[in-house]
Amino acid sequence: MSEPTPAADVLGRPVPVLSVSPVTLPAHDRAVDLQLRVSAPVTGSGLPVVLLSHGLGFSHHLSSLHGYAPLASFWAAHGFVVIQPTHLDSRTLGEDRGTAAGGVPHWRSRAEDMWRVLDRLDEVEEAVPGLAGRLDRSKVAVAGHSMGGHTASLLLGARLTDPDDGAEVKLADPRITAGVLLAAPGRGDALTDFTVEHYPFFLTTDFSRMATPALIVAGDKDDSAFLTVAGPQWHADPYTLAPGPKSLLTLFGAEHGLGGVSGYDVAETTDEDPARVAAVARLTAAYLRSAFDPDDPAWQTAGAQLAAESAPFGRIESK
Repeated sequence: MSEPTPAADVLGRPVPVLSVSPVTLPAHDRAVDLQLRVSAPVTGSGLPVVLLSHGLGFSHHLSSLHGYAPLASFWAAHGFVVIQPTHLDSRTLGEDRGTAAGGVPHWRSRAEDMWRVLDRLDEVEEAVPGLAGRLDRSKVAVAGHSMGGHTASLLLGARLTDPDDGAEVKLADPRITAGVLLAAPGRGDALTDFTVEHYPFFLTTDFSRMATPALIVAGDKDDSAFLTVAGPQWHADPYTLAPGPKSLLTLFGAEHGLGGVSGYDVAETTDEDPARVAAVARLTAAYLRSAFDPDDPAWQTAGAQLAAESAPFGRIESK
């Protein structure tokens, strides 16, 4: 793939980042207290917030507040406060998390973790030196990779039917005004038998009311064969089946790791490509900048730069 255009051309120069973990929010109604990593630029005010939801994956520590440094560090260096919870399905909670932590997978509690963070932003600010008073609480986005993308979709307005009681589940949070879905799961009528058995809630995923603006990022080689029979296009469903405004970034040659967004030099990344990760970080940051401020040309400029590449690493479409 071609080298991406330098991020400074679109987003300005990066600044140093302060990352603090664990920030612990006591939670007596949760199996364990909620632990977070908070990454923020050391300068600036009126900072937008990005809630970043981890995937499941096979590594023990990436599926927690310890993962996704390539994205969290970049976003924070370019003006966002990134908050990463450790969800109850994290491997860091031990092999018995399925019983001791309340059952796997935690499609509902993952979204509730994000509600909890937003409800208690005062505590989060106070726990991070120099952060108090620097957040713009009117600018909140959610981002997520893989299972984290499913979490993000629910917070953006997607719905499902609870497989236990048949009730329609509505988990959208109006405080969240933009989203980024990375290799997120798609529609429920294209699942493998494995997925139906282990993730039955995917069967009823409904994107038709996911109205919050979002960028969907999908790899054109991400067949996720153990999850879906639909091939790579399954991961574009949150774009195809949701109402606008939405954008779709299709990455050429990218598999489920999108080049390695979940961590540096990660063994489970099947398509390791630092340039691809840099491109994902740059374009997602540009999207969020413009989503929060329509007068900011970052997204339009980044898209024009991509289209002008002689050998582009992907394509963008919007509706």
